[in-house]
Amino acid sequence: MRGVAVAALLLLATGATTARAAGDAPADPFANPPAADVLILGEVHDNPDHHLNQARAVAAVSPAAVVYEMLTPELAARVTPELTADPGALATTLEWEDRGWPDFDLYAPIFAASPMASVRGGGLPVAEVRRAISQGAATVMGSDAARFALDQPLPSEEQDLREAGQMADHCDALPPEMLPGMVEAQRLRDAAIARAALQAYEETGGPVVVITGNGHARPDWGVPALLAVAAPDLRVVAIGQSEGEVPAETPFQLIAASPPAPREDPCLAFTRR
Repeated sequence: MRGVAVAALLLLATGATTARAAGDAPADPFANPPAADVLILGEVHDNPDHHLNQARAVAAVSPAAVVYEMLTPELAARVTPELTADPGALATTLEWEDRGWPDFDLYAPIFAASPMASVRGGGLPVAEVRRAISQGAATVMGSDAARFALDQPLPSEEQDLREAGQMADHCDALPPEMLPGMVEAQRLRDAAIARAALQAYEETGGPVVVITGNGHARPDWGVPALLAVAAPDLRVVAIGQSEGEVPAETPFQLIAASPPAPREDPCLAFTRR
């Protein structure tokens, strides 16, 4: 019965998305994802259509493992096939509501689409992310830092672009002196997701699907770029997801657009302080 319900839900999602693909890639990359050892599926975290698209891709791929940005390895280890059949119990087990992510109902179809896949966590404890802001990503990553190029400074142009992106993402409310640390935190999180994906591939043989935000999924400097450094022979495909129109300029070769999710202006959170 659960499989029928999930299939019906995913079928309803097929008409909501438009996609743009490079070369001979499929017109609907979620129904027929390109072959990959690691398939990275971006998202806007609170967009329901994005998660239904991810669930369709997971169902199509039938991955050996799924890595979630939203879970630490410790939380991911709690997931069992039986739990995926009970979204309420799964959300409680994962302490979802307490950790600030959008409603678990948005993510439940992804878990349901891959009940037998090994669930992996690509997230980090908040304390480690905060430590990267003050001490740098390489220090927090430790012995794996060089493997994911965290021991190297970013090119100045990329550093500037990343700092500008952090400022825009935080509604121009950050002190300028905080921006380099915010970039270090993002680099650490990229590397943690890449490490989890690579470990999952090495332990299961793949394919591996990664569920993460678009910022981590972007091929030019996100998780795909770090996997290219750490495991150059790995076949990695990233699919981005936008809202409204497919953007004219994007780092993604594969990108899809869905209707915008209704939400309050996120910048109001800064102006109310």
